[in-house]
Amino acid sequence: MADFKYDIVEHLGVISENSKGWTKELNLISWNGASPKYDLRDWAPEHEKMGKGITLSNEEFQSLKEIINKL
Repeated sequence: MADFKYDIVEHLGVISENSKGWTKELNLISWNGASPKYDLRDWAPEHEKMGKGITLSNEEFQSLKEIINKL
């Protein structure tokens, strides 16, 4: 697997935490120096490891927000 870099530009919030201390978080992350995107995934304590997640552009995040607001 190729190396990649990430920078958590802004920590937006923790959605949940499991018994092992991993947290499901919403963050703004810059992947490989690109413009930051909204990112929802599980993180180990101290952010040394990450689980699978989803990354959304600003437009995709706004669409998701509109859908959630309709619920």
